[in-house]
Amino acid sequence: MVDWHSGLAISGYDPVAFFTDGKPTAGSPEFELRYSGAVWRFANIGNRAAFAARPDVYTPKYGGYDPLGVARGVAVAGNPNVWFIAGQRLFLFYDGGRREKFAADPARFAGSADRKWPDVLRTLTP
Repeated sequence: MVDWHSGLAISGYDPVAFFTDGKPTAGSPEFELRYSGAVWRFANIGNRAAFAARPDVYTPKYGGYDPLGVARGVAVAGNPNVWFIAGQRLFLFYDGGRREKFAADPARFAGSADRKWPDVLRTLTP
């Protein structure tokens, strides 16, 4: 999920910090990296290096869109303050209720979202 005005991915939050610090952490303009058409910010140089080495691990699943929306075939923006890690992947949610529903059965919801994601992605591509 990229802000079309600023070009920032996930509102400028550090995607690695969800894994290392267990919480959303604002990234710094001092530690930026361009990847996949977006500007990613990091809290420190180590997190930037970790992301650069393995962006497939640290980028939010479904581009940061809510997996429950994706499972229904709709791109619903995820909120970096409402997140969950399952299967070593970061998921962002529209709200806490959606996160709780997903957390009850991540494999089922992720499986449904995986099947719908290519169609949803096509709607996002100009």
